[in-house]
Amino acid sequence: MTSKNIIITGTSRGIGFELVKLFSGTGHNVLALSRNEKPISNLGLNNVTTFSFDLNNPLDYKRVETFIELKFKKVDVLVNNAGTLLNKPFSQTNIKDFEQVYRTNVFGVSEMIRTCLPFMKKESHVVTISSMGGVQGSMKFPGLSAYSSSKAAVITLTELLAEEYKETGPSFNVLALGAVQTEMLEEAFPGYQAPITALEMAQYIYDFSLTGNKYYNGKLLQVSNSTP
Repeated sequence: MTSKNIIITGTSRGIGFELVKLFSGTGHNVLALSRNEKPISNLGLNNVTTFSFDLNNPLDYKRVETFIELKFKKVDVLVNNAGTLLNKPFSQTNIKDFEQVYRTNVFGVSEMIRTCLPFMKKESHVVTISSMGGVQGSMKFPGLSAYSSSKAAVITLTELLAEEYKETGPSFNVLALGAVQTEMLEEAFPGYQAPITALEMAQYIYDFSLTGNKYYNGKLLQVSNSTP
């Protein structure tokens, strides 16, 4: 197997943390990005680089660009996993609340893609993690107006980028996840038990990131075992 260069955001816990271990364990080179780099750095994995990274800090994208230029040279897979969740009644939110969520969940995704694109080939793959809450016609929950609408935005962004880069690549796909037992879910819905663990979902995303672009481009895949 040829080792690939993988960039993952939101790696300090949950799905992102498990993804780093999966990719590293199979010999791939990983750049793990999160505001808190300690959980990954404490693992001491040889083929993993991590440093503190804030999706809202323009200078941090320059650090990523420099790292790619000096170390990776090219990017095979980008997993936009980082996200922030706000659970608050719409009437109690304000423009700053929406700005905060969109800066991470939408603007951060677009800037991360923009940073990596010059180093991606036709066979490279951009996988963005969205939510079932952002899928038209799916079940919606009160209090998630900022979060779910931001997750809807990256679904459309994925479709647009796949069209714009269909001749040159890379491929762009988006996974709308159902409930996964992560720290973020526990913070938003205390006491709720999801049917899927972070590791189980990470295993699915790992496989899809490496092979899904053979079968899909510009597609939304609903990764949820509940309906609607």
